[in-house]
Amino acid sequence: MLGTEPAENGKTGEHEMTERQELPERESMEFDVVIVGAGPAGLAAAIRLKQVNPELSVVVLEKGAEVGAHILSGAVVDPIGIDRLLPDWRNDADHPFKTEVTDDHFLFLVPAGSIRLPNFLMPPLMNNHGNYIVSLGLVCRWLATHAEALGVEIYPGFAATEVLYNDEGAVIGVATGDMGIERSGEPGPNFARGMALLGKYTLIGEGVRGSLAKQLIAKFDLSKDRDVQKFGIGLKELWEVKPENHRPGLVQHSFGWPLGMKTGGGSFLYHLEDNLVAVGFVVHLNYKNPYLYPFEEFQRFKTHPAIRGTFEGGKRLSYGARAITEGGYQSVPKLSFPGGALIGCSAGFVNVPRIKGSHNAVLSGILAAEKLAEAIASGRANDEPIEIERGWRDSAIGQDLKKVRNVKPLWSRFGTAIGVALGGLDMWTNTLFGLSFFGTLKHGKTDAQSLEPADKHQKIDYPKPDGVLTFDRLSSVFLSNTNHEEDQPIHLQVKDPELQKRSEYDVYAGPSTRYCPAGVYEWVEKDGQPTFVINAQNCVHCKTCDIKDPNQNINWVPPQGGEGPVYPNM
Repeated sequence: MLGTEPAENGKTGEHEMTERQELPERESMEFDVVIVGAGPAGLAAAIRLKQVNPELSVVVLEKGAEVGAHILSGAVVDPIGIDRLLPDWRNDADHPFKTEVTDDHFLFLVPAGSIRLPNFLMPPLMNNHGNYIVSLGLVCRWLATHAEALGVEIYPGFAATEVLYNDEGAVIGVATGDMGIERSGEPGPNFARGMALLGKYTLIGEGVRGSLAKQLIAKFDLSKDRDVQKFGIGLKELWEVKPENHRPGLVQHSFGWPLGMKTGGGSFLYHLEDNLVAVGFVVHLNYKNPYLYPFEEFQRFKTHPAIRGTFEGGKRLSYGARAITEGGYQSVPKLSFPGGALIGCSAGFVNVPRIKGSHNAVLSGILAAEKLAEAIASGRANDEPIEIERGWRDSAIGQDLKKVRNVKPLWSRFGTAIGVALGGLDMWTNTLFGLSFFGTLKHGKTDAQSLEPADKHQKIDYPKPDGVLTFDRLSSVFLSNTNHEEDQPIHLQVKDPELQKRSEYDVYAGPSTRYCPAGVYEWVEKDGQPTFVINAQNCVHCKTCDIKDPNQNINWVPPQGGEGPVYPNM
């Protein structure tokens, strides 16, 4: 393992150094709008702000070493958002949308074979024709060039670690993390104070389970009267396949094997240009069995007779993983708060059955930008832009999510076979009649609460990797280009180490050693006792531990700026 260290209590914000008052004062910069996250939502918001009013000053902070470094998605993109943001994008020779969807396959997998579902049975919104297979990282890099051409300032390698408030409690900006903090939590010889970026409004587009979004949702009770948020873990590999196995434009989704009928999830194969195929596997994080191993389920999936032929003679190029929001319409928190709003996956705008969220992320950035530009033009600042919250449900975002709001809870309640069929029926009734026979269903437990004690389940025997089609986690993490400076505070904070032993290990048999797709967590024998070890250097920033730990005893915070994976084209 890389960077093996015993678990310890982490520190947040300014690392809670005892001599906090002796730290030098931060330098500050002022803008009209501060945006956290250079994903589709953040970049769309920045571009739209400058389109509406070129005089606005806009800054985008990105924790990755470069724009797109931490972006991972399938991705089949519905261009509805890009069409609104950049109507003439098809005339841009540098745009990344090179492969339009030409064929749509839906498979139900059983151990020895597969059943293809007829396309005519699928609700219209499941049709991918007119969409594009693309690397979302490349999309973000392309959007960044448009933003910078309009005068947006983009600062990659700077993680926003603290929300800043005025005396009235309204958000006035964010601070980037201090650099050069040593493992002890004390400033080292290369210590540099973080910057304060102040704005009339702040948009939070950190992606799934963002650390600042978590704080803001709690502080302003943004989840009040909303259903619990739900998540999945998505794992992805990019392959270069033999030309005879390549079908550019083919989109193939499947569900069923290797997951049992009571565990939600599915897969995708997307054939891009240049003999590239993106293969991914999603496991819904409300699974019950602590012995379930999402990474191994992904590897096992590739051995299916309907799947493995695509990769024979091919070469695996990249690997990555990230959490996905799955709560949908009923789980979206209140977007606006005093001084700003949540956008994109920080708000949870993924359409689960379509396995798409980037179109809604772009649309949410546009919506927020237009409302903030109006507010600033009228002389407002640091108040609550409630019009963002009031506008999204009647927008294309709300219309997209409302039609599929019951798919996830039906799947969770009735299992794969019956739940997927009922979900399909519900999408049809919503499409044809604008109503659901189920109303709006609730999700029930959180994903952490869904995990059951180990004594209720049997261990799962997973085959060893062959190094050709199936692989181990560490060789996979190597392909993600993940790196973290060793001499810094661990960014995976265990709040109560004793609770981790008493419950996570003794009751649940250490599920962190399996749900993590990067081999971050281990239970090792030390002085005759099980000891929790955190290999923080391996972390690919998927946030699964923050979501699935049964006691919510692990808190993910950003490491020093720029660290983590570097995905070239995921």
